[in-house]
Amino acid sequence: MKRRIFLILGVFTLLVPFGLLTSSPAWGEWENEYYTKILGYLPKGIADANGIKPLIPDYSYGEGNEILWYYLSAFIGITLIFLSLFILSKIGKKNAN
Repeated sequence: MKRRIFLILGVFTLLVPFGLLTSSPAWGEWENEYYTKILGYLPKGIADANGIKPLIPDYSYGEGNEILWYYLSAFIGITLIFLSLFILSKIGKKNAN
């Protein structure tokens, strides 16, 4: 089962740069004006989150190969999610005993 999960994660990681081929924004990365245009209003939670700074803004830290930065961002994101879930599972197992 773990091998299948890692294989799926690997495939998704390899597909990351395909987002560069479109002129549309990535899902959920819309400007506040986009939400207002589509929904007719700006949800309060989105308006309140306006000051949150991303870990890697625009998926890069300056000049260089854009695809490489996308892969690095994906790797960091996947690693953070994996570590979070791993820690939560350890806490859950500890509390279950």
